[in-house]
Amino acid sequence: AGRALPPRALAPRVFVVVAPSRLRGTRYMLGITAHVLRHRHPITRGIGIGRGGGTAAIRGAGRLRTAREGHRDVMAGCGGQKSGGCCGEAKGGTRDEQIRDGVKEYYGETLKGSGDLRTSACTASCGPSGVVKDIIKRIPEPVTSKFYGCGYPVPLGIEGKKVLDLGCGSGRDCYIASALVGEKGFVTGVDMTPQQLQVARNHAEEFCKGLNYAGVNMRFVEGYIEDLVSVGIEENSVDLVFSNCVVNLSTAKERVLSQVHCVLRPGGEFQFSDVFADGELSEEARTDKVLVGECLGGALEIGAFTAMAEATGFARTEMTEKTEIQVHDPELKKLVGQTKFFSITWRLFK
Repeated sequence: AGRALPPRALAPRVFVVVAPSRLRGTRYMLGITAHVLRHRHPITRGIGIGRGGGTAAIRGAGRLRTAREGHRDVMAGCGGQKSGGCCGEAKGGTRDEQIRDGVKEYYGETLKGSGDLRTSACTASCGPSGVVKDIIKRIPEPVTSKFYGCGYPVPLGIEGKKVLDLGCGSGRDCYIASALVGEKGFVTGVDMTPQQLQVARNHAEEFCKGLNYAGVNMRFVEGYIEDLVSVGIEENSVDLVFSNCVVNLSTAKERVLSQVHCVLRPGGEFQFSDVFADGELSEEARTDKVLVGECLGGALEIGAFTAMAEATGFARTEMTEKTEIQVHDPELKKLVGQTKFFSITWRLFK
């Protein structure tokens, strides 16, 4: 049975549930703090606190919901119902729509190449393996020059697998995966930015011919990462989902995780690199166009993310890489204050 935190610690008419759950074979208490809910941290915006959503909170009077019930509510969305966020259809939220449109403009029009970036967020990582380095050398230059990411989340040993890239952009990671899955595997990239998708499509045939494939083993579709089913990704159909510095751009991050869990086959894996913070950002920082566009404004707190992944239903989480991100621009430094940011690669297992 869960227990509620003291009333004075909570925002008005919000309950917090602390429910037992299972992670890595041991029992522990999973809680989402009143601080996160009260200050509308990015993980809670878009899940509808006060608007009928959420995995561990309800509005108003009534019995407290358990984490298991919350998980059922999230997974009920697998049928393709659209959700708010910068990568999905906002539910009457002007703020979310502005963030989404700002991200589209930033990646579709503002950035012409990696030299235009004002932080290291979209370039920070420890570097790829030798195998991946060799593949990148074969990828057409327009694809690599227009790609923005904070890691190398595509793992080795995926030959013959069916894989999905969330927020594929110009497609660099899809091209890497294309070489790694081989001619019998298949890669799908989903993105909401038409300009980036066109770059990815323009060079797919050329690249696959260079690998001596009889056909093209990748496709690129326009859509939202919160609504994978609506773009033709079937439930329980994907062996591996990966993404590179994209989840933070969504204001409905729990919806993204639930959709990933939905389309993964049992035993499948979500491996992704993204930006995380060691504290909560101010509202000004969370809505700043450049900070959001460069993946810092929507950065999750590490503890909040692992709690969200567990509540969504992932069996376990593993951190495989962590690199601190540098903010060089004086104006942006002032906005983020003392907050530290990290590029982290995670593995989540269904």
